[in-house]
Amino acid sequence: MAVDEISQELDGKGLRIGIVIARFNAYAGEGEYEHCLTELKRLGVAEEDITVCHVPGALEAPFALQQLAMSGEYDALIAFGAVIRGETYHFDLVANESAAGISRVALDFNIPIANGILTTEDDEQCQDRIEGKGRDCARVAVEMANLAHEFPFELEDELEGEEGAQE
Repeated sequence: MAVDEISQELDGKGLRIGIVIARFNAYAGEGEYEHCLTELKRLGVAEEDITVCHVPGALEAPFALQQLAMSGEYDALIAFGAVIRGETYHFDLVANESAAGISRVALDFNIPIANGILTTEDDEQCQDRIEGKGRDCARVAVEMANLAHEFPFELEDELEGEEGAQE
């Protein structure tokens, strides 16, 4: 008896991708987006199948991702931005809450989300990670969207099942 293995699939043809970019530390999110867009196109995602929206900062990204997920129009989502450590506790709060919010949206709406919100000690670390993270997020979004298609699931079916259990 052989092991059933689902292989990595990086063909982006026909996939719809939603991208949220935080304006705070804009150079990071915009830089990630540029590298991501190049990689998405290389993987076969058509420009007309990509939607981009901007939000003030990393804490607002989960809400925008939630709105995109609720539309049902996307196969995967991507979040870009940067939280750079300062002298206050604020860094930990923003980094942790934005990551938790992004994960919650992915799980609540059964949609893959590539988290490209960089968390770094300083601008130099941030600059060093922009190109690689942008490309990585493109590949993650395409691979996970294709994986999700291997397991068709309708959120409405799950919600109806929960309502029936509550009655």
